[in-house]
Amino acid sequence: MARKIRSGNRGDMLLGTLDMLILKTLLPGPAHGHTIAHAIERTSDEVLQVEHGSLYPALHRLEDQGLIASFWGTSENNRKAKYYRMTPGGKKHLMVERSRWQSLVEAVARVLGPVTELRE
Repeated sequence: MARKIRSGNRGDMLLGTLDMLILKTLLPGPAHGHTIAHAIERTSDEVLQVEHGSLYPALHRLEDQGLIASFWGTSENNRKAKYYRMTPGGKKHLMVERSRWQSLVEAVARVLGPVTELRE
């Protein structure tokens, strides 16, 4: 199913892509929701804007699938926050999805051809 999430004024992003980006963000270690969203936005040079209405359902879905696990901790602001960490299954899933994503990107690039073809 190709449901979409908003990614700012630059268009839409496929929902599965957000899952992959969340997993990639958790690869170095645990983080809470706000940090995950900010990391995706910062790493994409603010092209991708992760809305909380998309982020938290994705986090719950990933947790239900056993790809991430959550625990309560204290945030940088000394507030109680729910943190998420990747499970071993999540790491395997990320590797598979990243490979699929790379194949998709390469296939689309082949169809689109060189940028010079588009210039007149």
